[in-house]
Amino acid sequence: MKISHWILTTLSILIAAYLIPGVTTTLLGAVIFAVVLGVLNLFIKPIINILTLPITIITLGLFSLVINALLILGASKIVPDFSVTGFWSAFFFSIIVSLINALFIPKKSKDNIVE
Repeated sequence: MKISHWILTTLSILIAAYLIPGVTTTLLGAVIFAVVLGVLNLFIKPIINILTLPITIITLGLFSLVINALLILGASKIVPDFSVTGFWSAFFFSIIVSLINALFIPKKSKDNIVE
């Protein structure tokens, strides 16, 4: 992952924390939270997605938003300078961070792959 991706993710965390009333963080907390969330998404989220695949299919993918909110709640317990007051704050926080990341972090295309 490029350093620009980490910086943009940290900025999206700071913006979302400013917009959502139940979320508080510092700059260092946002940087650490971006790293912790990246690690959780890399190792834990695929396992959770496989285990919850039936309910995710039944809810047409909406249960993945609940999974994201629960991962944010779990990561907030690990990072000392980041706090979330409840499930709904984490739920809307995850939506805001996902939207900001989708808008500003470029996706890999086949043209950018170096062989």
